[in-house]
Amino acid sequence: MQRVEAYLRRTFGNATIRVVPRARKTDSAEVYIGEESIGVVSEDKEDGETSYDFHMAILDIDLED
Repeated sequence: MQRVEAYLRRTFGNATIRVVPRARKTDSAEVYIGEESIGVVSEDKEDGETSYDFHMAILDIDLED
């Protein structure tokens, strides 16, 4: 997950992004900016290839001015 963290930091231009392993889950991790959890990244291994899925929910209350 260190490589995923580095990728997210580069892509979003934010050095405070952290990827933290989840308790009792080996195929996913929480993604944080500072102390706020912003989503989950999951690892998918299929046909000898590995990919990662980043899921971030945006609540309607987060969109208010």
